[in-house]
Amino acid sequence: MTRRNIPSLVGAIVFGGVLGPLLLMMGLTRTPASSASLLLNLEGVFTALLAWFVFRENFDRRIALGILSIVAGGLALSWGGRLSWGGLAGPVAVTGACFCWGIDNNLTQKVSASDPVQIAMLKGLAAGSVNTAIAFLLGASLPAAPRVAAALAVGFFSYGVSLVFFVLALRRLERPRTGAYFSTAPFVGAVLSLAIFESGRPRYSSPPER
Repeated sequence: MTRRNIPSLVGAIVFGGVLGPLLLMMGLTRTPASSASLLLNLEGVFTALLAWFVFRENFDRRIALGILSIVAGGLALSWGGRLSWGGLAGPVAVTGACFCWGIDNNLTQKVSASDPVQIAMLKGLAAGSVNTAIAFLLGASLPAAPRVAAALAVGFFSYGVSLVFFVLALRRLERPRTGAYFSTAPFVGAVLSLAIFESGRPRYSSPPER
């Protein structure tokens, strides 16, 4: 990591590691997990739009068509079904998180030539410390040890390992193309949320016949 890359890394940490997770948590408290997962498709859209119009990256019509198809698929899955948006505040917060992560992705691409493990370590330590401090300032208490262990395991794979692979992809692919590939993740999240939360609901059973 060179001194020239530090401003981009700091910006990526602020937008992607602090503001993005805060907005997502605010959105998840007001929006079902399945709906929020579909809204996360907007991260790839914002990543591509910022890359094209702000960072002047090459425009590829195939990538644009792919991103539009992903957004249309998310809208189709959430339209008129059993999903509920839980008001306007939740979706707006999730959308804001996606915009922050779009900025984060473009800034991370600027430092992607550096060691991806070092990038993930710095972003994780800074973002984790700040968000933990904010949680305690807002009155949160430390959960039980099993929950902490589960959170650490999820964070290791979903944030640490995922971020290393993402930085490697940014190094070898253009930002819009990487964002388009990354946009498949929300569909997996939507399917898992439906499977997990639907399976926990009590099923209706008809009364016995007399």
